[in-house]
Amino acid sequence: MLDELDRKLLDILVKDSRTSLKELALQVGLSSPSVSERLRRLEDRGVIRAFTIDIDPQALGYALQAIVRIRPLPGKLHIVQKLIEEIPEFGECDKVTGDDCFVARLFVRSIGELDGILDRIADKAETSTAIIKAQPIRRRPPPLDMPNM
Repeated sequence: MLDELDRKLLDILVKDSRTSLKELALQVGLSSPSVSERLRRLEDRGVIRAFTIDIDPQALGYALQAIVRIRPLPGKLHIVQKLIEEIPEFGECDKVTGDDCFVARLFVRSIGELDGILDRIADKAETSTAIIKAQPIRRRPPPLDMPNM
């Protein structure tokens, strides 16, 4: 379980994972060593998996993003999964239940590049692609506040 100080630390770090220990300590009213120990415990428990950065794909030339639903042909599930893992333009992928086996986010510079990537798996899977127009909610953590029990 998270206490109020843990939730406050996580909330600060979600907004800026580069916040210094000194600044974290000031914001939550603890000493830097106490904050460091709390962060270590959160890491040990697996609550914090990484301190990371947020990269803008458009700044790197990836003008388009697509959501691709992928349904491997019979007997091709592991082959398709390996292909998805090897193609760096797939930024994330979930293995899901239902008609499709995978739902993936793809970063591409053009429609031609999208076609080229999808052609690499076309003989092993059926795909359905949607171009992302906007992202009203960016990836975010689950709510940190505790439900009333």
